[in-house]
This record gives sequence, C-alpha cells and structure tokens, in this order.
Amino acid sequence: MGRIGRPFYTNFQEHFLDYKYGSGKSKFAQHLLDNKHSVGPMDNIMSILHITKKGKMMDTLERFYIYNETELHT
Repeated sequence: MGRIGRPFYTNFQEHFLDYKYGSGKSKFAQHLLDNKHSVGPMDNIMSILHITKKGKMMDTLERFYIYNETELHT
C-alpha cells in the first residue's frame, strides 16, 4: 500500500472509503476493485513489512516489495 508516516488506521480508512465509493484516488483500492478482491478487517489485510527512516533505503525497500508482489507472484 505504500509508505506512510501516519497512523495505520487513518491510512486504511482512506483506502477503504475509496474502495467503497470509488473516488479513484487510491491505487490500492483500484487494484482491489479491478481484481475483484474483497476488503476485510484491517488486521487481516494490512501488515508492516519494514520499518525504516525516509530516504533512499525506504525508496529501495518500496521498489523491492512492489517488485516482489507484482513480478514474482503473477
């Protein structure tokens, strides 16, 4: 879902509302809709993958996790 510096629940609510109302702001929500995935409780669908400070390391980790999910699991 990307990197956040805010409470997890706030981020989840934004994606959930976009999923529910289809405002088109959330790529995560759009992916769920496009692939007919359902949304469950936050604890079941979201988890912290890695904790790091903002910067090059975070950028690299984000690219790695996106690659890992999109390229290796298709």
